[in-house]
Amino acid sequence: MRATDTADPAYFHKVVDCQWACPAHTPVPEYIRLIAQGRYGDAYMINWVSNVFPGILGRTCDRPCEPACRRGRVEEANAEKPEPVAICRLKRVAADLKEDVVARMPRSVPANGKRVACVGAGPSSLTVARDLAPLGYQVTVFDGERKAGGFMHQQIPRFRLPESVIDEETGYVFALGPEFKSGQRIDSMKALLAEGYDAIFVGSGAPRGRDLDIPGRQEAATHIHIGIDWLASVAFGHVTSVPKRVIVLGGGNTAMDCCRSARRLGGEDVKVIVRSGFDEMKASPWEKEDAQHEGIPIINMHVPKAFVHEGGKLLGMTFEVVRAEYDASGKRKLVPTGEPDPFFACDEVLIAVGQENAFPWIERDCGIEFDQWGLPVLKEGTFQSSLPTVFFGGDAAYGPKNIITAVAHGHEAAVSIDRLLTGQDVAVRPPPRTTLMSQKMGIHEWGYDNDPSNDQRYKVPWAKAEKALASIQVEVELGFDARTALKEAGRCLNCDVQTVFTDKLCIECDACVDICPMDCITFTAPGDETDLRQRLNAPAENTDQALYVSGALKTGRVLVKDEDVCLHCGLCAERCPTGAWDMQKFLLHTAKAGGDAMNRVAVPQERTPA
Repeated sequence: MRATDTADPAYFHKVVDCQWACPAHTPVPEYIRLIAQGRYGDAYMINWVSNVFPGILGRTCDRPCEPACRRGRVEEANAEKPEPVAICRLKRVAADLKEDVVARMPRSVPANGKRVACVGAGPSSLTVARDLAPLGYQVTVFDGERKAGGFMHQQIPRFRLPESVIDEETGYVFALGPEFKSGQRIDSMKALLAEGYDAIFVGSGAPRGRDLDIPGRQEAATHIHIGIDWLASVAFGHVTSVPKRVIVLGGGNTAMDCCRSARRLGGEDVKVIVRSGFDEMKASPWEKEDAQHEGIPIINMHVPKAFVHEGGKLLGMTFEVVRAEYDASGKRKLVPTGEPDPFFACDEVLIAVGQENAFPWIERDCGIEFDQWGLPVLKEGTFQSSLPTVFFGGDAAYGPKNIITAVAHGHEAAVSIDRLLTGQDVAVRPPPRTTLMSQKMGIHEWGYDNDPSNDQRYKVPWAKAEKALASIQVEVELGFDARTALKEAGRCLNCDVQTVFTDKLCIECDACVDICPMDCITFTAPGDETDLRQRLNAPAENTDQALYVSGALKTGRVLVKDEDVCLHCGLCAERCPTGAWDMQKFLLHTAKAGGDAMNRVAVPQERTPA
């Protein structure tokens, strides 16, 4: 293997597992350290630059960062079931405890004469508006509803996400200058194109819920509802109660929101019935746990067979019991078990078996090409359609995902729009900006807390069940207080503070090898990667994480460090008698529209922790 190129932005970015896994590449350890220092406003603004909606995401994010967290890989001896840092809930701490941050928001520059329309006021459109407005673009956001937020406002129940949080964070976007035209649903792309906008961004989501075409569907239609439409009706106050017996069909997050909402609206016998196994359900693990915590059973491996009705009145549903079989390639097939078809009595059914894109308002002869699944054909990485001035993002681009993915799409689309309208090549993506800064403050002192905590993950307190289940408006999770947030932040391993090795200073005393608590440092003869991984003091078997390899040392050996299990504790740097090891903080600023202007908004001044 060649010596590691630490100047490559992707190298240390991948070592910061949580940031690498986040679609918007939020610098997680950076803001967690700020929370530990009580600098909640700074932590909020660091988040705001990347993910735009810290308070919303701190309550509702799908948390792709947490399964990637190194904490879950290195403390097998400390806990029976190692758990990651509560990254998402710490994000909420920054939002809940911050001071007034309005003065820290960017100020718009004079108008540049370019007009951009955003269709839909969901997270991807609002991200485009947030990124472009401070650059002088005149951005207009259209939405058929009265308030901005898209599915964040319409489909996420208030017991998970209070309306005040949505209003606050969408308000920050419009305070930058974009115009919000509420109650104006776009019904013709040709008509919108005729208005002369320089660019159009479509962030209209995946607004159509899938239905079930099985016997009895039409006859009992009055008592059967599409999940996302029903949730919107609940959010707008059109539905305020449900019958006692409710079945929710589906295994995704929408199904979990439906069943928990029904429980609060008067449902006494609410159950979720899924065709897959429990582990294969698409719902996030914590969403399933929350539903079960509230006494809602989840019945798996049952395929809907028919709605049973009498004179238009729904009596219940019959199902076929199945089991999963897998072929040699691992592909799953559901096979009937032959058991009698079970019957479940119910008064109402909520169908939450998936969502689809729907673009009836985009004329098929306007120049925008669609694929066989009805999705727009987009240029990879740019979100530009076959009509060069029209871009897509969020669920409207590649189908239903989540808020943080929609935000990431919005950032990339904003870069594309900015490059298009400034005469640059949209396909050429500007590189990220990175820095490495030594944290050395003395022989044994560092500018960060390098003592890993042995604490297990702290639990977020909940409102009392009798209060939480009595109203759909009562927020269930209460969030960490400042003291618990400090302790949870202490569990972060500071994966962005990197061990940087200078081979010319090494005298090969092996002191760093002796002191490393994870046996992840080895001095050995050079070799290829497969060979080296097996010759380390502890075999490096996770090939998703890189090996850090030095240049040739005086004896001809090389230093090899397994990045997979390094604690970033700094003991190697403290022990090294020649200073060959240093702990350097890596910071990555992803490219935003307008170059680095947005990144500079909220990067706080470096301070020594108290």
